[in-house]
Amino acid sequence: MTFNISDTSTFKQFASFNSLWLVMLLFSCGTENKNDSQSPERPRPNIIYIMADDHTSQAFGVYGSRLAGLNPTPTLDSLAKSGMIFVNCFVNNSICVPSRAAVLTGQRAQTNGVIDLEGSLAPEKQYLPLELKKLGYQTAIIGKWHLKEEPASFDYYKVLEQQGTYFDPTFRVQGEKPWPSNEVQYEGHSSDVITDQVIDWFEKEKEEDKPFFLMYHFKAPHDDFENAPRYEDYLEEVFIPEPESLYDNANNGSVATRGEGDRLTRYIGSSVSHRNLIRNQAMNIWQGPNHKNYRNAADILPGELVKWEMDEDEKAYASSVYQSYLKKYLRCVKGIDDNMKRFLAYLKENGLIENTIIVYTSDQGFMLGEHDYIDKRWMYEESLRMPFFISYPDKIQANTRTDAIINNTDFAPTLIAMAGGEKPEYMQGNSFREILETNEEPEDWQKSTYYRYWMHLAHRHGNPAHFGVRTKRYKLIFYYGKYWVDTEDPNADWNKASWGNDFTTHTPVAWEFYDLEKDPKEMNNLYGDPAYSDTIAELKKELKKLRKELNETDKDYPHIQKVIDAHWND
Repeated sequence: MTFNISDTSTFKQFASFNSLWLVMLLFSCGTENKNDSQSPERPRPNIIYIMADDHTSQAFGVYGSRLAGLNPTPTLDSLAKSGMIFVNCFVNNSICVPSRAAVLTGQRAQTNGVIDLEGSLAPEKQYLPLELKKLGYQTAIIGKWHLKEEPASFDYYKVLEQQGTYFDPTFRVQGEKPWPSNEVQYEGHSSDVITDQVIDWFEKEKEEDKPFFLMYHFKAPHDDFENAPRYEDYLEEVFIPEPESLYDNANNGSVATRGEGDRLTRYIGSSVSHRNLIRNQAMNIWQGPNHKNYRNAADILPGELVKWEMDEDEKAYASSVYQSYLKKYLRCVKGIDDNMKRFLAYLKENGLIENTIIVYTSDQGFMLGEHDYIDKRWMYEESLRMPFFISYPDKIQANTRTDAIINNTDFAPTLIAMAGGEKPEYMQGNSFREILETNEEPEDWQKSTYYRYWMHLAHRHGNPAHFGVRTKRYKLIFYYGKYWVDTEDPNADWNKASWGNDFTTHTPVAWEFYDLEKDPKEMNNLYGDPAYSDTIAELKKELKKLRKELNETDKDYPHIQKVIDAHWND
């Protein structure tokens, strides 16, 4: 479903007229000229793909969250309203490296080979810039990269080393030495410096006779949040609205995320409060009471796993931590928004708006205290949902939004299509160009999206491995952590050191099901409710179908498949 925020009747008449005009134009041009963007009168559009790190949809005005009243993103909201806003854009795996690989390849994790933070993407698999270069584009990437291997498929790159630093960042660049030895460093905050380097590329590197494809990637607002000093007073005296589920998680979750009698909540899911003994936001601020910095879940003795209850003192403490957490985060967001204002002004001054596609998104969502969680990784809405909006005055009507389901493997096919190319057969994503240009969702458009998080209890965040399916109304999640390691499996130690956990730590197997129409905040797991038995059965069929179609089964991980088979009908 798509709709115009302002007047729809005028636009429909306009769209109808233009559809007739387009048919006449194509007929008059003959069948050989399949692409109007190839004609001299209509040069291919420039493409600017802007991606922040962990900039979740709650931290915008246009997504109408509890934080919208703070007006955290006036510039980005204005950009969003100049084009189309997607309210159902979802990540395939809510963690940095797999998400970025999906964007660049148009493929799912087991197809492109990047399932976790240890993944890398070789130049020959950096498909999006390669395909656009075939169409005559000059390509560049500036900012965060995080895919380990050289971004050599781009004509130009200036990328942060690994995660990068917030202050005085070092960039890896092309040079005489082999990758990654050529480095340059700049003083200042990363959001400012990255924008400086983007503008510098326009001034010194952009070729006048070619359309360009630029990936402009911020480090911010990835944790641990460090804002530019000029924002220290921003929101200082403001009370940040808090999620109710910070204090009362109601019936969210399952035995897989809470344990019997809630005993596993002491190490499942990094928290705002002291609930999680392994990793909580309080540890990042100061050493509070009850602070214990365990290295991994295996260090917690069974006798210590007591049910967590938040008394009034802990509520006050959690609120204090939350306020600090959100203000640091939103100050980083403010830095992005201000830099976007500077960058958009530069584009306007240089006549680069009208024939330029501008995308803004994040590499995933982020938990801002919902369910007392920080970080991402979860299939819960705040982590799963990606902000995504796209402006292109020549083709996309302003003030529109759609609830069509898209995911980050769809980005590459769409940008290639808008550049005048065709989706390569090897890409698994789908082009939503028709939705952008007609403001209508096709009847045969995808009705669901698949999600998979692999890194069981990794990095002390304590998220059990899981996968699931999301439709416009429903969500079904399966946690399979109990037998993550089969001690007879040769892969038993696979990625153990890099994930920083003990793979022999079992978590219970469980299903979760949410009716998002009635329960948008996911506070009531209805799996097992007889009223939804038919719906859940259909979702399981869809889940099994997607796993097969997308090459996302566990045929290569028999110890996981054994759990799936044993618990599919629980």
